[in-house]
Amino acid sequence: MKNVVLCGSMKVKDKIIAISEELKKREYNVLLPIECMEEKDKIIASRAHFDRICNPDNEIVLIVNAEKNGISNYIGPNSFAEIAFGFYHKKRVYLLNDIYDPYSDELIGWKVIPLKGNLDLIK
Repeated sequence: MKNVVLCGSMKVKDKIIAISEELKKREYNVLLPIECMEEKDKIIASRAHFDRICNPDNEIVLIVNAEKNGISNYIGPNSFAEIAFGFYHKKRVYLLNDIYDPYSDELIGWKVIPLKGNLDLIK
């Protein structure tokens, strides 16, 4: 069973939970940003989630870049940091949707994979 670390804005927490349930049906072990969802202290929550990303047992990072405030494929600063951590630690990093244009140079350069909503493309 492969481990998938889910990331994304807490404004789309319901979407993150829905993706988690779908991945569990596909027999993935899903690691959620629990401390963020529980609104713990930002420092504690971020460090705990970055630890999940850096853990050698967790090979996949999936950014739930859902629409936020009318912006398609949104990636906020925290999710971008999570992408960078995943890239640096040689994880396979996926975006649930498409490339977020403001960060396209980095996302394409780092070989981040846009799923365009198709979870079947996770390998």
